[in-house]
Amino acid sequence: MSWLGGNSSASRRSGVVTVLDVGSSKVCSMIARLKPVDESQLLKGRTHQVQVIGIGHQKARGVKSGIVIDLDKAEQAIRLAVDAAERMAGVTVDSLLVNLTSTKLKSQTFSATINLGGHEVDGADIDRVLAAGGKQALKSEREIVHALPTGFALDGERGVRDPRGMVGSTLGVDMHVLTGDAGPLRNLELSINRSHLSVERMVATPYASGLASLVDDELDMGAACIDLGGGTTTISVFADGKFAFADAIPIGGSHVTADLARGLSTRVDAAERLKVMHGSALPAGGDDRDVVTVQPIGAEEGDVPLQVPRAVMNRIIRARIEETLEIVRDKLNNSGFVNAIGKRVVLTGGASQLAGLPEAARRVLGRNVRIGRPLGVAGLPEAAKGPAFSTAVGLLVYPQTADLESRHRGAGYRPRMTGTGGAFQRMSQWFRDSF
Repeated sequence: MSWLGGNSSASRRSGVVTVLDVGSSKVCSMIARLKPVDESQLLKGRTHQVQVIGIGHQKARGVKSGIVIDLDKAEQAIRLAVDAAERMAGVTVDSLLVNLTSTKLKSQTFSATINLGGHEVDGADIDRVLAAGGKQALKSEREIVHALPTGFALDGERGVRDPRGMVGSTLGVDMHVLTGDAGPLRNLELSINRSHLSVERMVATPYASGLASLVDDELDMGAACIDLGGGTTTISVFADGKFAFADAIPIGGSHVTADLARGLSTRVDAAERLKVMHGSALPAGGDDRDVVTVQPIGAEEGDVPLQVPRAVMNRIIRARIEETLEIVRDKLNNSGFVNAIGKRVVLTGGASQLAGLPEAARRVLGRNVRIGRPLGVAGLPEAAKGPAFSTAVGLLVYPQTADLESRHRGAGYRPRMTGTGGAFQRMSQWFRDSF
């Protein structure tokens, strides 16, 4: 069943939604039942209760920094993850929402104005002005991922949140348009098509992570959400309740692990275990006295393992973490939203669980930092309640915000590959019928 609703009359609809989080370290599928609920105090923007009824996850294969590099391996991981979720939920899936993680995402702001002729603003006018704004973003070999209004203007007066029903001569819009390279989008979609599934909508990872991790006050007052994944770190900025900016860098937790493996001459899986169990992003008083046991590469049975000071290991970790945070800081400072963010930063993603990371981020970013875990979703197993699952949960939340985007996917949103055109047509028809 296709289910994409929004904050309108359509939002009273119940349904089942399936999502797929394709990351560099894991592939996770969740199936959830969405039911309309009264407004909650903590998450006022949520119109539905999300009850997870199926979950499956697999070690990622064929994916590097969010980009599919081996179709066969990616297809196998996707198929296994979705199969496990289907068995647990007792349903069969044919289409799903999927995240898009790419370092080639580009945020741009566009403005457009249309003539109203003095009549009341209606849904068709909103569509027209959004289409006019979105057309400016279309370039060769790039596709629109999100086209979201950040504010409207009526007769030049800015700051209008919802112009419907108001009267004026001209209607203007400021839009945040997020585009991505067409190649990675198509390859991700192809790996899903080969698993006999179709893509209902692609949602940018930074948008999904922010939807899952930020509380209403952070969304309204302005905040940055930094998702530290296995192969990529994504950045999103929300201001005045709107998704306003996104960026990404091709560095994540797996790079810390690789640095450790090289620096300590040990296997990658052994380095990952050392990082998780003994690693820290901060220097500690006892580091010089504490030692960790390292099994060298090529060591044979009976060989004596090396004893390495914990301080040596943590220096390797700290160098990569500080480099990553400094790049994030520079991107935030250059985003144009420094004042909107203020001091509010939320860290999420699997790599955010490293000991000492919030403190290191406070020092490098010069802002208040908290760890963001997925909010407002029932039925998650204990192992899936941590920040590593924020993107998947954000995809489950996304249908409640889908109508914020142009209901025809913004101007000139190109039809997806032939395998999925039907899903998008069904979705557009659902929007037309529901509003």
